[in-house]
Amino acid sequence: MSATRTPTGTSAPSLDTDRRRLLGGAGLTALSAMVGAAIPFGANLRRGFVPAAFAQEDLLAGKDGLVMLGDRPLNAETPPYLLDDPITPTSRHFIRNNGLPPENTSPDGWTLTVDGLVDNPMTLSIDELKERFEVVTMALVIECGGNGRAFFEPPASGNQWTYGAVGCSEWTGVRLRDVLEAAGVQPGVIYTAHEGADEHLSRDPDKLPISRGVPIEKALTDDVLIAFEQNGAPIHRQHGAPLRLVVPGWPGSCSQKWLTRIWLRDVVHDGAKMTGQSYRVPNRPVAPGEEVADEDFVIMERMPVKSLITAPATGSELANPDVEVRGHAWSGDRTVERVDLSIDFGATWFPAELSAPINDGAWQNFRAEVDFPMAGYYEVWARATDSDGVMQPFAIDWNPKGYLNNTMHRIGLRLL
Repeated sequence: MSATRTPTGTSAPSLDTDRRRLLGGAGLTALSAMVGAAIPFGANLRRGFVPAAFAQEDLLAGKDGLVMLGDRPLNAETPPYLLDDPITPTSRHFIRNNGLPPENTSPDGWTLTVDGLVDNPMTLSIDELKERFEVVTMALVIECGGNGRAFFEPPASGNQWTYGAVGCSEWTGVRLRDVLEAAGVQPGVIYTAHEGADEHLSRDPDKLPISRGVPIEKALTDDVLIAFEQNGAPIHRQHGAPLRLVVPGWPGSCSQKWLTRIWLRDVVHDGAKMTGQSYRVPNRPVAPGEEVADEDFVIMERMPVKSLITAPATGSELANPDVEVRGHAWSGDRTVERVDLSIDFGATWFPAELSAPINDGAWQNFRAEVDFPMAGYYEVWARATDSDGVMQPFAIDWNPKGYLNNTMHRIGLRLL
């Protein structure tokens, strides 16, 4: 069960990059003055690190209630009760970074190179993308492959996401398919490769923090976008401004931020975080805690069927026994056919009303009126079933990296 969390974000209109640069470069005496106390081990603070006293305030500017899991790189999730909107506001969309955002995220002078195994290599400005290709707006789910990692036992390494590394904003851009077709996809292409302008945590210019790709068949689907707007406004800096990929239904790591290059290859891409155990799961069920050789891992592709209860918030105390339960459900490249709820620990189930997706790649909203029979403690459980008949499980197989956790969502509440 998730824990109730107090919103800690700020509603500042934009990220104060100048202040962060000042903090990151300040001397020890100045930093001590800023935090209001001596810093006994300040000599060990690496250049570029911002004291945690300021980190959340600065890094989560423009965000509302996100919970920061780490500031280098920045990772922050959204409590489920703040994800109640059918379209996720930018202020409540989770953040998953692998490196350090580029200092300059202005669209002026930004270009995207499309090359590799194409007939017509191109370098396009954002204005040229808008002029040459159809501009579309779609509601698209982005979910981190490690969403739910906090619930694995034994614990899996990585950011301890609970439920909130997911969102469904409206993204505006051009279809990746249209751009690739204009470039001319050569015979033999099997994979894309993506690169962004973010820096490796080491600041080594020869290292990329992440460079993933997708099979060419996925790249040529209708709902994969090269996006330059989120919810009708320029993309937030922490979400990849001014240009990013949005690859709905697949792990969020495929949706390259600060996008600068897409190249086509005749082999599976082997960029940063494409090899070893990154964004991979064992090719067979394994025992909890079992060591698995790298060659026995396979690349994660579509995300599994999942549901999320967004209202009421877990931990709620209710005076009225008649309660509207709301939430969302999604399933990779598929649709969700039904969502069932239980208030008696799974002994019986009843269907919720389920909307159709706004478009391919969007989540679906569900609701149900629930009449709790008497005062006491209750849990509401949700399970989704997708268009291939696959249902959310009560528990999933353990894996070393804590990926693809789609166990049924549960909330607890008390009727007074």
